[in-house]
Amino acid sequence: MDRTLLVTGAGNGIGRAILMYFVGKGWRIIGLDTDSEALAELRDGLPRERALLLTCNVGREGEVSRAFERIGEWLGDAPLHCLVNNAGIANPYCGPLEDLDLAKWQEWIDASLTATFLVTRAALPHLRRADSASVANISSTRAIMSEPETFAYAAAKGGLDALTHSMAVTLGPAIRVNAIRPGWIETGPWQKSGARTQPDHRAKDRDQHPAGRIGKPDDIAEAVDYLHHAGFVTGQHLNIDGGMTVKMIYEH
Repeated sequence: MDRTLLVTGAGNGIGRAILMYFVGKGWRIIGLDTDSEALAELRDGLPRERALLLTCNVGREGEVSRAFERIGEWLGDAPLHCLVNNAGIANPYCGPLEDLDLAKWQEWIDASLTATFLVTRAALPHLRRADSASVANISSTRAIMSEPETFAYAAAKGGLDALTHSMAVTLGPAIRVNAIRPGWIETGPWQKSGARTQPDHRAKDRDQHPAGRIGKPDDIAEAVDYLHHAGFVTGQHLNIDGGMTVKMIYEH
């Protein structure tokens, strides 16, 4: 039977890699993003009958409702098997606390935490039709460790971690919910064509990771795949960071 995946923030970076990973496995895919140019580029390379790509700001209730009207028409009675809440503001740096106004703070919260609530709520009827459904919330290692002036991003991801275990308890056993915490993932090659880069990282950037390299978006896609099939895993927070969160770092 065809399986269907929905990814938010699907146009670029980690979301784009997750979408294409599951396309390669024969899944039908639904992608939501605010970047219509990136979605158009993806749409040109995918069979129309197996891919639905919609422009949507998932932090806004009205836009999510309209997107799911179209998703419901496209799915019909078919189930949604896997939801990946990946959307968010990629830049974690928000500046000094005293200079950040409420509207900018709310942008970080809405893009990740509020969006996950809105999309998961809208997706529930479709997820409940599946024989085994899963939700993967893309959090961050910044939910549990920080650099200066990243508090809005950290708060959004920390809230997402809490929302994950609460959803797991609330929605199980029919729907399993887990979080993935990426560390340093190089997304340059996974941007739309006009923004694509091929960064050349320094040896010390690679060597500071116990795994000996910087992460790739496919590392996150593989984790989504694992969690979808791991039937006894729910409410968990999986660090995909090359070991950085377990490494003690001192300045000498």
